[in-house]
Amino acid sequence: MLVDSEPVWEEVRRAFVAEHGGHWQSDTQARLMGMSTGEWAEYLHELGVSLSPERIADGVIQQMKARYHRGVPLMPGAVAAVARLAGRVPLGLASSSPRALIDAVLAETGLGAHFTATVSTEEVAKGKPAPDGYLEAARKLGVAPERCVAVEDSSNGLRSAHAAGMRVVAIPHPAYPPASDALDLAWRTLPSLAALTPDILS
Repeated sequence: MLVDSEPVWEEVRRAFVAEHGGHWQSDTQARLMGMSTGEWAEYLHELGVSLSPERIADGVIQQMKARYHRGVPLMPGAVAAVARLAGRVPLGLASSSPRALIDAVLAETGLGAHFTATVSTEEVAKGKPAPDGYLEAARKLGVAPERCVAVEDSSNGLRSAHAAGMRVVAIPHPAYPPASDALDLAWRTLPSLAALTPDILS
């Protein structure tokens, strides 16, 4: 939700699939959103990419790191929203990105100091829409899931946080809007990160 990563992921993975003999499908991007590293690497292999899932993951992640090193595409209002919330509540991050990219983003942006706990879905059994990542973030925070509020912009993210028993604030991504059934799971829907305040979470 902090990084406008989906356009970059789509560009990098689509080019990688084409370069290595695979065939991108019309629903590929929607299916990939929320998958853990192992899950999406296996899926790209199934699309015909002529490399092992391990080599697919490594190749894509290295390209993503290079893109982020040139500049992290933060969502509008992300830095201010984190600063507003960090002074009032402990913050956790449950991301589908691999650990290497989470650490790179937090280091490049200086946001890492605001988060008490961070989790990559490659560190749990299943990626989104399974609740594993959010449950692990709550465990690391030492807070019961039902006392947590998750902020999400994608269908699988909304499903994941809701399945974990959390209240979910939806801030739909304009280019990749959540499916209506996923959006129905939201406790509140906001137009942007600028509207995300501590009072909203009460």
